[in-house]
This record gives sequence, C-alpha cells and structure tokens, in this order.
Amino acid sequence: MSTSVYFAHGKESGPWGYKITALAELARRRGLAVESPDFRFTYDADERVRYLLSLNPPRGNALVLVGSSMGGYVTSVASRTLNPRGLFLIAPALLMPGYQVDTPPCASLVEIVHGWADEVIPVEHSWRFAQQHRVRLHVLDGNHTLNVHLPRLERLFENFLDELQL
Repeated sequence: MSTSVYFAHGKESGPWGYKITALAELARRRGLAVESPDFRFTYDADERVRYLLSLNPPRGNALVLVGSSMGGYVTSVASRTLNPRGLFLIAPALLMPGYQVDTPPCASLVEIVHGWADEVIPVEHSWRFAQQHRVRLHVLDGNHTLNVHLPRLERLFENFLDELQL
C-alpha cells in the first residue's frame, strides 16, 4: 500500500498555497500520493476535522498528515482517529481559545515548526504543546507564514520524511 500525504491549510488560506505546493512537490518526488482538501467552506475548526475524517483517508502507516495554522489543529485532532505514521505541524493553532486539544496527537513521529515572531499564534503555545507531549519543535526566526523560510521548511520536511523512511 502506498503512503498518502494529506495537507490541511490554515483558516484563511487555500488548499494550494505557497507552502503546501512546495511541500507537496517534495512528497510527490518521493512517490507519495498527495491530497489537499479545500476547507474554505467553513471557519469552524471542528467541522474541518469532521470533513477531513469524512474523506476516509488511509490510516496508520499509509498516512502522513501536514497541517498549517488552523490546519495544525485539524490534523492534530484527526490524528487521534487516523493514527498516521507522521504528523508535521506548521505554526499550529494549538492551545488557543476554541482550539483546545485535550488528548495528545497520535502518530509515530510528530514535529512542529513555528516562528519566533508569529503575530497570530504565540510561539509559547507550540513550546508548551511540544513539552507536554514530548514532540520535536523547531523554532525559526520568522512570522506566522514562515514563507521567507521556505527552503528551511522544505529541508525540515524532507528530514521528517527521511526519518519516516518514506
């Protein structure tokens, strides 16, 4: 069975934004299937979780989830049902009002990338989440989008996929 990478975009971005497009290309070059659902029909994060689950993505070792901002919350919550091989979170909306995750993420490997100067989601939220759940955290000198750090983000994602042996 081949592995699929499912991306979940942020609240006000779209399924094929700058970061997702770049990371999806890296995944495709490795022979991984790529999906990036369009969640723009709602701003309700929990409705986005339900929608992602309704798409019936593969489970377990056949799945890697990548979430950015609100999509980080969506994929983290969905990981409890899908039990993916990996969970890669970019400036995730965790520990924010309305974005409480009561259970730890469930994946063989979990990594978070966040910007020190994030003006939307304080980096302290990722720090606390990473410490609480003992997951790897990379903090870059950037803002919420981390677009200026795309080459570094790509290297981190490639290393993540390497560690998953994909």
